[in-house]
Amino acid sequence: MNKFFISIILISVLFSSCKKEQNPFEIGKQHVGLLTDSTQVKELKNIYVNDSIVKFISGDEFTGNINNIEIFEKGGKKLLTLTPKQALDSTSTIGSVRILDDRFKTNKNISVISTFKDINSNYKISRISNLINSIVIAVDEINSNFTIDKKELPANLRFDMNLKFEPTHIPDDAKVKYFFVNWNY
Repeated sequence: MNKFFISIILISVLFSSCKKEQNPFEIGKQHVGLLTDSTQVKELKNIYVNDSIVKFISGDEFTGNINNIEIFEKGGKKLLTLTPKQALDSTSTIGSVRILDDRFKTNKNISVISTFKDINSNYKISRISNLINSIVIAVDEINSNFTIDKKELPANLRFDMNLKFEPTHIPDDAKVKYFFVNWNY
């Protein structure tokens, strides 16, 4: 009986010691660092205990009910901009995360300082949207969107709003302007 309890204790210690600690800068399909797609706004104080959280709160008359939350390091460097699914609701989960710090990377080393070639070489592009001043590259595999300014494109592709972009239209060295992880499903 005593050997049984010792065996149970050893097994539980073994399992608890094997627990992988989450990288605070890793981006995955359902997490950005310590945030997950089920993190509620009220939990942010505990997750970013060593950082500063700035909430923009206003009426919905002019802002369209947007309530972004910015995360800063104590030194003042902006890390992330979070958009809750529901404005002014502490139980709301996070709908999207804008990545601002280049230390945040996917497991394939994609960050805000990546190029189109980096994205295209590592992920299957789900779709490319043609906007007025930019194109948005969607990668469903990691629930992400990458915005590239049209200034990064050849001049003959910048102004045609009807053009259906293909990956071959985009130069390899085109830089990412914005990187978003979206959980609005």
